[in-house]
Amino acid sequence: MKRVFPILFVFISSFVLNAQQPKFSTAGFFPIENSGRKVMSMNVAWRLYKGDLKDGAEKNFNDSQWPVVNLPDGIEYVPEEASGGVNYQGTVWYRKHFIPLNDLKGKKHFLHFEGIMGKSKIWINGVLVKEHFGGYLPVVVDITDHLSFNQDNVIAVKADNSNDPLFPPGKEQSVLDFTYFGGIYRDCWLVTHNETYITNENYENKKAGGGFLIAYDDVSDESAKLILQLHLRNETGKRFTGKIRYRIINEEGATLRHLEKNINLTIKSEGTFQTESTLEYPNLWSPENPYLYKVKVELIDKNGKVVDGYYKRVGIRSIEFKGDKGLYLNGKPYRQPLIGANRHQDFAVVGNAVSNNLHWRDAKKLRDIGLKVIRNAHYPQDPAFMDACDELGLFVIVNTPGWQFWNKDPIFEKRVYSDIRNMVRRDRNRASLFLWEPILNETWYPDYFAKKAKEIVWEEFPYKNSYAACDNHAKGSEYYQVQFAHPNSGNVGWEAKNLDKTKTYFTREWGDNVDDWSSHNSTSRVHRGWGERPMLIQAAHYANPSYPFTSYNVLYKTKRQHVGGALWHSFDHQRGYHPDPFYGGLMDAYRQPKYAYYMFMAQRSPEVKTSLFETGPMVFIANEMTPFSEGDVTVYSNCDEVRLKAFKDGETKIYHKKPDVEGMPSPPIVFEDVYNFMEIKERTRKKRHDEVYLLAEGFIDGKKVAVDTVYPAYRPSKIKLWLDNENTNLVANGSDLVTVVAAVTDKNGTVKRLNNSLVQFEVEGEAELMGDDPLIQNPHKLSWGTAPVLIRSTTKAGEITVRAYITPKGEQRPIAGELTFWSVPAHETMLFSEEELLAYDQNKKQEKTNVASDKKLQIEIQALRKELNQLKLKEVERQQEEFGEKQNK
Repeated sequence: MKRVFPILFVFISSFVLNAQQPKFSTAGFFPIENSGRKVMSMNVAWRLYKGDLKDGAEKNFNDSQWPVVNLPDGIEYVPEEASGGVNYQGTVWYRKHFIPLNDLKGKKHFLHFEGIMGKSKIWINGVLVKEHFGGYLPVVVDITDHLSFNQDNVIAVKADNSNDPLFPPGKEQSVLDFTYFGGIYRDCWLVTHNETYITNENYENKKAGGGFLIAYDDVSDESAKLILQLHLRNETGKRFTGKIRYRIINEEGATLRHLEKNINLTIKSEGTFQTESTLEYPNLWSPENPYLYKVKVELIDKNGKVVDGYYKRVGIRSIEFKGDKGLYLNGKPYRQPLIGANRHQDFAVVGNAVSNNLHWRDAKKLRDIGLKVIRNAHYPQDPAFMDACDELGLFVIVNTPGWQFWNKDPIFEKRVYSDIRNMVRRDRNRASLFLWEPILNETWYPDYFAKKAKEIVWEEFPYKNSYAACDNHAKGSEYYQVQFAHPNSGNVGWEAKNLDKTKTYFTREWGDNVDDWSSHNSTSRVHRGWGERPMLIQAAHYANPSYPFTSYNVLYKTKRQHVGGALWHSFDHQRGYHPDPFYGGLMDAYRQPKYAYYMFMAQRSPEVKTSLFETGPMVFIANEMTPFSEGDVTVYSNCDEVRLKAFKDGETKIYHKKPDVEGMPSPPIVFEDVYNFMEIKERTRKKRHDEVYLLAEGFIDGKKVAVDTVYPAYRPSKIKLWLDNENTNLVANGSDLVTVVAAVTDKNGTVKRLNNSLVQFEVEGEAELMGDDPLIQNPHKLSWGTAPVLIRSTTKAGEITVRAYITPKGEQRPIAGELTFWSVPAHETMLFSEEELLAYDQNKKQEKTNVASDKKLQIEIQALRKELNQLKLKEVERQQEEFGEKQNK
């Protein structure tokens, strides 16, 4: 077990060698050279104005006094405790200046925004080209006729994350269980190609059409049928004659020549072309073996020139839900319960404006502990996160935006259906796709809605292995083959009373244990900074509590008809209607682990199977040997036998795993009456510090395979710094983020968990500290021994130095820490104005987030709305109570 913080150490310049650098799709595809198609990042150097304007869309509007930001941008930086309406809601303006490259003349040009929160309008050089409603799906704009070459062009975006009941989710943030962070909070791309081209799935608005589609049939270890479909447009004004060429490339980089397909075609304006191919002895995708092929598609003219093309990563697999027989994956019964978690997309400080690498690291951390399914609560999430799930072997339940809200206005219903269609179009080719969840979460919708929602899914993807799920307690659940419910031995009132043999069941949310839906006190909701005992209670609650409740153990004891469940929730996150963040995560908002994280890790297989994510044996001691630590020592391990040594010459206690074919693989191990601070005191007073430790050893088949050692922390001596980067490098694209963690340790490097010091950070070189403000994260108070901060790259690769010291300074304070690392060059082309970027650098030297004034404004608003919100909260409480209870009557 890696107990202490490797790779980067204090005072030592370091670089992540042999980094596992993820690859991310751009506007839904992966580009290839010499294809006639170019994609450029538009993330760098946007001007931002918080507020509304009458003339902000005009090309010649003077925006020179606006601050400059890079995308993804969430309007503002927020403190770690940012729930209850702290965030800005309202109108903002973005403006980007750029000069198109001359070699792009005569091409088609599309702006592809992966996400703009709320309702938005987009202008190009003063011309309105798009109005969009909804914050979780792509906004794609044809700007071909509006670009001017050899001169400045301006993109203006008006975005508004205010409450609006006319599009999903629709509910006011003050009564919403997550937060409407604003801004252009995902990537923006400029896609340029020839006038005969492969279309975009989300732009075309064609049922089961547009762009590229792949489906599978007759999947087995021996063969798999691939159904390939492509939609083309020809806007040259002349008939196009040529061919489509498909090539399949395996993970080793070899092109499977025998599968090359050439489809001759002639099109006047547009056409959809479908073909089939059979792959013999395919390497099938599964959570245990997330094998990805590349499907390279090219459009070739009659002269043999490639005029358009890209590749998609696909995983060949089949998913079948066979009622009481459970889940079949790739034609075989999947006998393990699929245990996973829900995920909201926000991160500390930046809200929803999360970089691609942070999304990937989220998926990596969850896969490392053995999770195999993620429910995207309650909206489609960033394409980068979906890319990571494809790569790392995480199934995904994809949700339409919605939470406890229905508006009878027909425009709302129309926009819900549009969201369902576009989420299917965006993610239909994903290897990681497990289920569609097209209904609105916990919502009293009309009787016909659930049936209509499922029909839309089938219209958009009318092939095998496409399943939609609905809550067992909701209207219209009878139309769905997969139903959400708790096991009979789980949460009372939410279980499926009478199982239908033709249906398969899954628990969409488990683990939360609130006293009522207003107070939200719970054994599951634990801030990491509260220390050992609360974290132990949370982990025990999630594992196997003494009271009836859906837990890891209960889910493992269910029959195969109940195929698993998703914990609520993977990470701490912000909420709209409650003053407290949600503290029930396995990790906090900075992704620092709690004890429950290691309890989950102990459930993974001890076999080493892949280098993509961590597997293998582990042992973790959930005790820090503080004066207040428990006498009973809890150990999490997936080994057959665990031996615990309390002291160098002390008694060795041994635990043998009890066989339980039905229960969870590795229940928490408790060694009773092992630790006593007074014994530590006796030895340390006699200078016998080397006798004071806890040592846990894990054995499999009699062989020692895992070790964890804990020492008590003595006098605070120094600050240790490390990167929490999952072995990836920071990319110099102006957008990438990485977490740097500081800890106060003793002279031996043991973290002083009980320390309330303030850590001041300084950053030099090609990076900046996000939210460099006392109310955000600098200085940062230590919480359970650590103070994490977010660092963002510049557009130039180079050396970065982070320093940290205790503030205020003093002679006896711990020695300051220093960490040096490097960012690496970006692979994507970035299109921006150098003058704007220079203004960005100048702004950052002067900029301090004006949180104090914003906070004062929020206080005033809260005072005015307090009485109204109390009434609304009562309504939320009633809805959450009645949604399950009334359905059961």
